[in-house]
Formats: sequence, structure tokens, C-alpha cells
Amino acid sequence: MTIQILHGAQSDIGRKRLQNEDRYCVDPTLGLYIVCDGMGGSNAGEVASALAIETIHRHINEASQNPAMPLSGSWDPSTSPTTNRLASAIRLANELIYRESMAKPEWTGMGTTVVAALITDNLLSFGHVGDSRLYLLRQTTLQPLTIDHSWVAEQVRTGMMTEDQAERSPRRNIVTRALGVDRRVDVTLGETPLQPGDRVLLCSDGLTKGVRPAAILDSLVRAEDMSALSEDLIAQANNAGGEDNTTVIVLSVRDAPETNLWHRLRDRLAI
Repeated sequence: MTIQILHGAQSDIGRKRLQNEDRYCVDPTLGLYIVCDGMGGSNAGEVASALAIETIHRHINEASQNPAMPLSGSWDPSTSPTTNRLASAIRLANELIYRESMAKPEWTGMGTTVVAALITDNLLSFGHVGDSRLYLLRQTTLQPLTIDHSWVAEQVRTGMMTEDQAERSPRRNIVTRALGVDRRVDVTLGETPLQPGDRVLLCSDGLTKGVRPAAILDSLVRAEDMSALSEDLIAQANNAGGEDNTTVIVLSVRDAPETNLWHRLRDRLAI
């Protein structure tokens, strides 16, 4: 099965922040899509997110030209080569951000979340660290593919807090894992086959803080144009208060044009 990916992407400063520390990458040629949400004093947050984007993109691009290029970190036999390569790229980003934060006092303590997707053929490989999220819409079901690395998410998972309490908690912004904080990072990985009709959403927590899953689902189901969809989701986050920077990447999975042509020819021959 050959698929085609259409995308829309947008990032916005929101209504309360003085600068946008989110960064994103869209490279359809590589099948690479990344959202990072930086954190740290002064300009360090945007430095960390930019370093992560640049490092991941560069590693995936170089590996596409040289598949034998060494990996950073150990090989996970339970996942595909594509997913292992994405994990390698994220680990390299962590190492670089950590070194830079140690070398420059003004960048001490900087870090960033990351959620990254790499699509090869019809396989969606993904990796994440922190509380930026990845969702898959199939038919009318919105499935979260990532689990937040955050203090409130851990409380919910252990039954110490409800979802509603987590949303209102003053600690909801505390992440338990981020790139650049430690020399090594545990990257959560996954992969799933894609089908025509699927939609994929990558977003920073600026979206999920203010927009309910039901509203996100409704927008993903109804939208036909991905650029307009990304604008709509940003507008919803800002209308909900715009407390944080918000970044979204939306992907629409379709039959490749040549596949559609073959289906039409096959149907005509059958008639």
C-alpha cells in the first residue's frame, strides 16, 4: 500500500508569554515531523528547542543518505530500524543540549520536550520525551499514542489524582523528563501502521492545556484542509486563554495518486 501525507503546521506565541520557545520541523521528503517545547530562563528555552530540532533533522537526513551510520544508544530489537534511528537522533539532541548547558552559564538548566514522528512507507515511528503529545485519529476515534512524562500524569496513573484534578493542579507544568537535563535520557518509543483516512496530530501542551479532547476530535474529523485545521486549533487554544505557546502539526493520510489511478482503472475493467 502506497500512501500520501498532506500536512498543516503552525506555531503561535499565545496571549500570555513574551516569546515563543516552541519550535517545529516539517520535512515531507524525509517523512519527519517534530514539535519541541523549550524551557529555561532568559532565551535558553528557545535555544534548547532549536538545538533539538536541528540535531534530530540533521541526523535523520544524514542517515537517509548513509543507512549504515552508527546509532547513538543501544539497538531495540522490538522496534523497526526506522524507530531505532529516530531514537538515536533524539538521544544525540539530548547529549548536545546537555553539553551546551554545561558549557555556557547563561544556558544552565535549559531543556526541551520533544515529540517526533518519522514515516517510512506506511509505518509511523515515534519517540517522545516530556509532555508534548502525539494523537492518531482513525475513523472517529482519537487515540493518544504518547503518555505525558509529567508529575500530574504520574499521579493520575497511580490513582492519586483524577484527570479533572490534574487539569486544575498548580503542578501541571512540571515535567519529569526532558531533553538536556541529564547526560542520558530515556526516550519512549512506539510505532504503528498508517491507513488511508488516518489523521495524525503532534502538539505542544499549549493546545492540550486549553482545548478539550472532544473539541480536538471534532476539528480533526470535520476539517478538509490541513493548513486551515492547524490555524483552527491554534485559534481554539488562544480563545481558551492562550496561556502558553502553542504548536501543532496535523497530517492527513491518503491513498497515493498512482494508487487512486489504479483503483479507477481496475473498477473500469471490472465493469
